[in-house]
Amino acid sequence: HVQLVESGGGSVQPGGSLTLACEVSGGGVEYIAWFRQPPGEGRKGVASWNLEDEEPYYADPVKGRFTISRDNVKNMLYLQMDSLKPEDTDMYYCAARTVGYGGFWWIPATYAYWGQGTQVTVS
Repeated sequence: HVQLVESGGGSVQPGGSLTLACEVSGGGVEYIAWFRQPPGEGRKGVASWNLEDEEPYYADPVKGRFTISRDNVKNMLYLQMDSLKPEDTDMYYCAARTVGYGGFWWIPATYAYWGQGTQVTVS
């Protein structure tokens, strides 16, 4: 069983930075990812880390501004968010997908485990 506990988030002015953190416990994880969810809409992939090839993946709107990273020793996943824009405002969720689930990394239905979410506000 995989558990995810998020921290970070908050309010920042446009152009500022925030760092989200996700503590991951449990085994069998293939992908760990960050999603965002606008009010009244479905969750959208922001960035993902593939634990098999140790490669990051990003959604186009955040490329060059956000950086996903992992600390193997601390079992942590981070999302460094730079050059934040008002349109980045959303609830952000950490998610984990275990080995055996296929599909593109940005599809939320392929992730079985989710954190509680953390609010990011840019204004």
